[in-house]
Amino acid sequence: MDVGILLLLLSLLKIATIPYSVSDPSDEACLTHLSKSLQDPTNKLDNWTQTNFAKPCDAASTSYLKGATCNNGRIYRLSLNNLNLKGTIPPFISNCTNLQALDLSSNSLTGPIPSDLQSLVNLAVLNLSSNQLDGEIPPQLTLCAYLNIIDLHNNRLTGPIPQQLGLLVRLSAFDVSNNRLSGPIPSSLANRTGNLPRFNATSFLGNKDLYGYPLPPLKSKGLSVLAIVGIGLGSGLASLVLSFTGVCIWLKVSERKMAIEEGKVSHLMPDY
Repeated sequence: MDVGILLLLLSLLKIATIPYSVSDPSDEACLTHLSKSLQDPTNKLDNWTQTNFAKPCDAASTSYLKGATCNNGRIYRLSLNNLNLKGTIPPFISNCTNLQALDLSSNSLTGPIPSDLQSLVNLAVLNLSSNQLDGEIPPQLTLCAYLNIIDLHNNRLTGPIPQQLGLLVRLSAFDVSNNRLSGPIPSSLANRTGNLPRFNATSFLGNKDLYGYPLPPLKSKGLSVLAIVGIGLGSGLASLVLSFTGVCIWLKVSERKMAIEEGKVSHLMPDY
């Protein structure tokens, strides 16, 4: 075989083995819906366009999108923190099935945490802290078995902490401080390992209706000012009534004694 033809065939074979980035429809749907749900008043996500959603990663797994990181042609990390973003977290974010880290912290996002995050079975880091998220913490997060970090502090979350979260054996960082959570702290998140709790009090502080170890015991608030004033007024009134009653009784007794004495004196007085 001619050497030139052989070299041409080898070159063609080499080109054929170069990985070609193929658009993933799941990632495209994920990014499209996320872009529609987010408001970007400072235009930080200027390259988040439909063209880039169709092919977010190049052949070398470098992302075309700001805040996105690729691996093997798939989005595996979204770091959109501190970008002044508004809006909500769409349930369609679950279409980014290869996602391992989601960081939307330090924005102004509202609405609930979608339970659809349970579909992100590879998720290891979830940071939604310092937003305005409300509603309850979805217990379905337990299905994200690889979760290593859950950071939800500084939001407006309500309701109890799901007991199921204690089943996440890989969980090494957990922070729900400064929310509006209530009820007991699950023992599975606060049980002792040696002399230390699994997560200490700083993970739970700032939730006035949350209680249990490792938070300090609730202190007796004592009598309120109104109660003290009421008791003072009540005792004062009672004292006044008792004093008045005593005076009346004393006057009655005095009158009887005077009447008796007057009778004695008049009996002893001579007639004129």
